[in-house]
This record gives sequence, structure tokens and C-alpha cells, in this order.
Amino acid sequence: MKTKVILSILFFSSTVLSGYKFETILDDLDDAWSIVFLSEDKVLYTEMPGKLKIASLSDKTITNINNVPSVQYGGQGGLSEVVLDPDFKSNNMIYFSYSAKDKNGKSTLFLSSAELRENSLFNAKVLFEAKAPRRSPVHLAAKIAFLKDGTILLASGDGFDHREQAQTLDNHFGKIIRINKDGSVPSDNPFINIKNALPEIYSYGHRNMQGLVVTSSGDIYEHEHGPRGGDEMNFVEPALNYGWPAITYGIDYSGAVISPFTEKEGMEQPLLHWTPSIAPSDMIYYEGSVYPELKNSFLVTALVSKDVKKVTFRDKVDTQERLFSELDIRLRNIQASPSGIIYLLTDGPKGKLIKVLPSE
Repeated sequence: MKTKVILSILFFSSTVLSGYKFETILDDLDDAWSIVFLSEDKVLYTEMPGKLKIASLSDKTITNINNVPSVQYGGQGGLSEVVLDPDFKSNNMIYFSYSAKDKNGKSTLFLSSAELRENSLFNAKVLFEAKAPRRSPVHLAAKIAFLKDGTILLASGDGFDHREQAQTLDNHFGKIIRINKDGSVPSDNPFINIKNALPEIYSYGHRNMQGLVVTSSGDIYEHEHGPRGGDEMNFVEPALNYGWPAITYGIDYSGAVISPFTEKEGMEQPLLHWTPSIAPSDMIYYEGSVYPELKNSFLVTALVSKDVKKVTFRDKVDTQERLFSELDIRLRNIQASPSGIIYLLTDGPKGKLIKVLPSE
């Protein structure tokens, strides 16, 4: 699926797919950020103030999970992503990212594991603490994905005020991290023998990554917020530099130029960039059969454009279509159930979990 095509999306004038019906399954969610399916009926989800919960989609009962570590809630921080171990059915292990204070009282990104049993977490362990201290919890990224070899990828954002450090390897600002499930560093990480480089780094030059997908073929894709314009979708490979902030298709929020360059030697170009920004917030690669028109395409939720972008790569980016825009609501997360049914999580306080089905 490797593709290197640059496309600036200036207008979303392509086909708007229709013919869906929506059902609100859960509502009044307190700043929910991430969901994962335990079964067709049960989901595990995070709320950023530090709550981890299980909900039944059939009877809508909600159970609080005990023994969740304390988090720093505020700004863009709190309890963020939750994912299941690939062997969850046999080991009950989960992994979750969150913001908390380091020993110096600065905010940073953490990744922990724990065993989920009897509605409680047991044997919680911090696997990774980012060397990326900041004043407040912003631009954390916090996305998690498993590679096919069982190692973990974690997106660590640029911290907003620390963007220049995304270009150096002595910190975790603006990096994708790769570690083993016990928190150790894989021996084949690309910078493990590079002087002054942190060994957990897998790729660098990122901004605020909000989508991270490993396809069934093992390919890695991520998307990240730009400033004003320049939201990116990238094909990720080890050791590569994705350019931020030395190259960008966006400008600063003030209107100032961040960089006069959109390309430089030794820096990767995005597969596509969205200008103006759509504020991409999550992404899946849909391989189910419930919606034949969506099969083998990326589905990207967006906060600003309040829709889902269907992105399909062939020899070039040949389609980008709008989905679910009739909801007219900021979308935070998208997941497919084990049977392939799509669910959307809306953003902010009093959030909703919405089930999407084809119209009959």
C-alpha cells in the first residue's frame, strides 16, 4: 500500500456519501476520548478526567473501573487512549496513555499497562514516561498502536511551545515511540546506537498526531494537526524525518510564517495535507463488509469540518469523500465493532456514542 503522493485539499467538493441511519447508544459522556470493543456488545472507554468505564451497548449499563492511576486533566490532557493487548482474551492486559506530572512538577505523556479483571485494574505499571516536559498538558498526541511483531507504537506530540525540539533526537517531543510490551527498548529500533539519541524513537519531525493505524499488512499510517492549514497524513517508516516545523503547508495561528519551506532534502512529504485545516482526530482502516462502499479505505474523523473523510489510495489519492456530515457535530473517535459496524464518539462534555448503519 506504500504511496508517495502529495495532495492539497482545498475544497471538499467530491461526492457526499449518504444512505446511513444513526442511533445514539450512549449520551452524557464526560469528555470521552477513546473506545475499544471488548465484544460486540461491550466497549471499554476513557473519559479524560480520569475515568475508565465499560458500557453495554444493548442495555446501556455503565460500570466504572477501579484502581485507575491519577491523571492530570486540563487543557488537552487527561486519560486518553486505551487499547487491548493482541492477546487480551488470554491475558486481560490493556494499555492506556495519559498526562501526569513528572518528578519536577512538569506535565508530560505516560503509557501504562494493567490487567483488567472484575471491573478493576491490577498490577498497573508505567511502561514509558516521555522526556518532553511542558507547562501544561497540550499537544500530547497520545495515540497507541500495536505492530505485528507485538511491539507498541506511541505518538508523542510536540508540546506546542517546544516545536523546534521535534527536529532533535535528545527528547520525545514530536516523535513516534516504539517499545516492547514490558517497556524495554526493541534492539532493532533505528536510533538505538546513535549518540545523544533517545533509543525509544522510531520516527521524528511530527506535530500533534491524532490518528495512528497499523493495517493488516503491517503498514503504518498517521495523521497530525497542522497549525492553520497543513494537517497531514503520512506513511510512517523507521528513522525518517517528517519535517515539522522545518517544513509545513500551514501558517501560525497569528498568521505568521512558521517556515517558508514546504520541502527539504531528507524530510518526508505527506501523502496528503488538508488546507484549510479539518482538525483530524482519529482514524481507522475499514476492512469490514457491513458497508461495501467503505471497504479498504481510511476513515478519518474531524473536529472542525464535523464529518468523516473517506480516503482511498490507489496509484494516487483518487477519492476523498465526506461521510456523516448531517450529524453536524465534532467527532473525536471512530471504531468498528468485531462484526464491522461503525461507531462514532463525539467530542467534549455531554458526548455521545453513535451507531451507524446503512439505511434499509
